[in-house]
Amino acid sequence: MTSTATPGLARFNTSSDHAVLAALHEVCASAAWGRKVLAGRPYATADALLAAGDTATGELTDTELAEAMAGHPPIGRPKPGDPVSSREQRGMAGASEELRAEMLELNLAYQDRFGHVFLICATGASGEGMRDALKERLAHTPERERAVARVELGKINRIRLTRLVTQGLVAPAAGGPVEAGDPVEAGDPVEEVAGEGEDS
Repeated sequence: MTSTATPGLARFNTSSDHAVLAALHEVCASAAWGRKVLAGRPYATADALLAAGDTATGELTDTELAEAMAGHPPIGRPKPGDPVSSREQRGMAGASEELRAEMLELNLAYQDRFGHVFLICATGASGEGMRDALKERLAHTPERERAVARVELGKINRIRLTRLVTQGLVAPAAGGPVEAGDPVEAGDPVEEVAGEGEDS
């Protein structure tokens, strides 16, 4: 039985497959991830949905993981006109030009080394903190870094799924737009994603 304490979860459970898949794609760019989470409906609680998201993240192949990471732009360069991307990058909002230039250089070095974007969930982290994490992870082996990136992706997916069901961001009409750009309120979870692509 669907929990009535989370109206957004009820909408998630009862909306069309098309609308829910569109919303899930805003959470994670991997099509396989979205299909696996969709297949588990209906979810009795938000925790059950989050657990399904965790399982789907853990089951992503390397190719599917790369697809998911490619959906995130690099730190310091949010997608133009995308309030979600800007919100997720607000840890860099006051960064100096010097730090921005350094992040760009490090992002390029990271992508050259690993062949995919640098991804980090850094709730409340400063630009300097994200830079330091990027430097540290550049020393990883490709296998180790994929494992770390998968963990970071899981954290980001959890934040986005939570927002989706607590704010009811699944469009009520089949094929309708996903309201992923609603203004963030004080106290909302913040995520920072970075990479050499475009969203972090």
